Amino acid sequence: MRIVVVGHGMVGHRFVEVLARDASAVSLDTPIDVTVLCEEHLPAYDRVQLTSYFSGKTADDLSLVAPNFFEDSGFKLHLGKGATEVDRAAKTVTTTSGEKIPYDKLVLATGSFPFVPPLPGKDRQDCLVYRTIEDLEAMKVSATRSKVGVVVGGGLLGLEAAKALRDLGLETHVVEFAPRLMAVQIDDGAGKVLRNKIAALGVGIHLGKNTTEIVDGEICRHRMNFADGSHLETDMILFSAGIRPRDELARQAGLDVGPRGGIAIGNECLTNDPDVYAIGECALWEGRIYGLVAPGYQMAETAAHSIIAHEKKKEFMGADMSTKLKLMGVDVASIGDAHGATAGAQSFVYVDEPNEVYKKLVVSADGKKLLGAVLIGDVEAYGGLLQLMLNDMDLPDNAQALILPSFDGSAKPALGADALPMTATICSCNNVSKGEICDAVAKGCMDYDAIKSGTKAATSCGGCAALVKQVMNAELEKMGVEVKKDICEHFAYSRQELFHLCKVGEIKSFDALLDKHGNGQHDGCDICKPTAASIFASLWNEHVLKKPLAALQDTNDYYMANLQKDGTYSVVPRMAGGEVTPDGLIAVGSVAKKYKLYTKVTGGQRIDLFGARLEQLPLIWKELIDAGFESGHAYGKSLRTVKSCVGSTWCRYGMLDSVGFAIQLENRYRGLRSPHKIKFAVSGCTRECAEAQSKDVGVIATENGWNLYVCGNGGMKPRHAELLASDLDSETLIKYVDRFLMFYVKTADRLQRTSVWRDNMEGGLDYLKDVVINDSLGLAAELEAQMQYVVDTFQCEWKTAVNDPEILKRFQPFVNSNQPDDNIVFVQERGQIRPATPAEKAGRITIVEMA
Repeated sequence: MRIVVVGHGMVGHRFVEVLARDASAVSLDTPIDVTVLCEEHLPAYDRVQLTSYFSGKTADDLSLVAPNFFEDSGFKLHLGKGATEVDRAAKTVTTTSGEKIPYDKLVLATGSFPFVPPLPGKDRQDCLVYRTIEDLEAMKVSATRSKVGVVVGGGLLGLEAAKALRDLGLETHVVEFAPRLMAVQIDDGAGKVLRNKIAALGVGIHLGKNTTEIVDGEICRHRMNFADGSHLETDMILFSAGIRPRDELARQAGLDVGPRGGIAIGNECLTNDPDVYAIGECALWEGRIYGLVAPGYQMAETAAHSIIAHEKKKEFMGADMSTKLKLMGVDVASIGDAHGATAGAQSFVYVDEPNEVYKKLVVSADGKKLLGAVLIGDVEAYGGLLQLMLNDMDLPDNAQALILPSFDGSAKPALGADALPMTATICSCNNVSKGEICDAVAKGCMDYDAIKSGTKAATSCGGCAALVKQVMNAELEKMGVEVKKDICEHFAYSRQELFHLCKVGEIKSFDALLDKHGNGQHDGCDICKPTAASIFASLWNEHVLKKPLAALQDTNDYYMANLQKDGTYSVVPRMAGGEVTPDGLIAVGSVAKKYKLYTKVTGGQRIDLFGARLEQLPLIWKELIDAGFESGHAYGKSLRTVKSCVGSTWCRYGMLDSVGFAIQLENRYRGLRSPHKIKFAVSGCTRECAEAQSKDVGVIATENGWNLYVCGNGGMKPRHAELLASDLDSETLIKYVDRFLMFYVKTADRLQRTSVWRDNMEGGLDYLKDVVINDSLGLAAELEAQMQYVVDTFQCEWKTAVNDPEILKRFQPFVNSNQPDDNIVFVQERGQIRPATPAEKAGRITIVEMA
């Protein structure tokens, strides 16, 4: 059977993958001969991750074709060769080179093309589209002569394109005809939060703009004129205003197409010709074009099964268009009927404007079923909500709790893996059910990588990874198999177990740890080495650059500074509680001025100094230490800051001295190394100016003393802290914080924030209260003693470093040269420096010479 596939994008390649996999598993009456025509000069690659091309990924990294796939399968791939004509009577396909290829079955996977509005000036130089790797190469060339870039279209692809422009170093704008971004997927409330988040990243957002023409600009190359009389100048324009199905081949062949385009197909992805199939974005099913990859993959599987008469043949019955993604660093998710268009639908909405979080549930009229959801800023609930909708499961009585933060310590309604039916779709991209994952476990796929390889689950967008692991672990436990929590291949232990082994065995070096508890493999890796370094620091509090500990540290700890995007480092002196004297400010300013550093006040009430070269770090820190400052540990997994308001010292509402207590706390815990960074805050009254309830440890003054909150954080997944104890005196509060922090250090996983540690804690807040307040485990004295040891052995890491000639040797840019790195260049902006973009380095504007 001769099968010809026209198109080798993501969907076309999935078709041939399924064909190769399943043809060998099915007894075919006739062998198959497969020819694939690929218009591009590259085989199929991951368009979903296209923007990563500007972050260092190569075409090979993005490739979807396994090594030797075509050689092993016997299929033929023709690169740089498309199709110009289909003769259905003769059953041949004519290629762009004039060759006629006969077929018995023809599969059209021709995809789509970007829609470019028919504007005067749309074909000007540097007016581009964002679709293929060739398009990205054209963007790179254009960026070398551009300062400003505009994306026309504020949908999913438009925002991805905007990220690409930012990655190229251009001033970036998004122009959208609709009144909000992502108009198809989210509602007005979510659109407002999303707009604010993206605008905060420095992207110009222009909504409700109808471009009428593109003409010469006065400052930039182009001027976009809008129907409302306004305009915008730019050097590069990217059109990302939607897609149109590539159905020209089908039209030429006389196949049925929709009135607005698209090759009409039925449930088996067959056209009106019984030997011609259409799959992916070129196909029209029930009057609808599906623009996501997951439905295309389902079509590919359906067509492949139909052609080889697979015994488990599937029909395409439409697809869920729910999606979760990160747009320019912003988490966005949309599920089902996000707009509440279903008759009788009701909504629950939660908005946290300070933290830019928006969540909405759409439920049925009787409140029993989930119809849709929108999540912006915090999408942790996506997996569970999606399963509730897809499997038509009943909602809990307090359905609104699914999107509300826990203010009182009560647990949210949870959807465990066991609650899902075997038919539940766990991986939407690859249409993998819970039953298929369970079958794979039963057949010997006993770890996550084996599950991915055996089922394709979590191999595309990765959004289902956590749920895949839950299903796998639950199935392993049912089989009586111990679920391993090994930190890496070198140690058959979790971080908690390694901590215990190091403490009991008084192990202080990585070699000793490997000898006593490793699995025989030498050297370790970039997972276990930093973990061991953190454990040693928590237990023994020796200098992180002491031999042989230095070799275990990651980049930031190795140089005791945060590495920035351009290869320079930041310097952050500690300002306990945010308090600093005028002389201290003058000293910091003098250092910044002398070494020409960028200065910024941080959200944690400190001053960041950016742009320090490696060889400058000891010189800068020597001056800061002489001025009375010490390391701020901004580079370590340790206590960062204790934020404070002015409290009763100055504020007329202040109940207690929040600044003094914040300084006391910061000076006590400043040297503590932990599984992840820790942030504190102390507010002088319940007006909460220090935002204590968003910190790992939050303290709020009341008339009766201090209230202690724990396990909150901002960041990618904001979480309110929970009230651990009320009306405490200072001594008792410090005792509880000692116990809480050391219990966290002792039991958390590697790189686990206190909020995640708390969420995974069996027994929740009540259990934590019992341990910390009631000493239910009998550990209180031990935890307090361990903390006191850390306090007593504190040393300013930079003060030690600048006085140690051996440590200072590592602070030079090159092993064989004392010359500075000439790849580090800056430009002036708002009176300070910033890293030069690639275009600026190429000579578009004059750079600032640095000392």
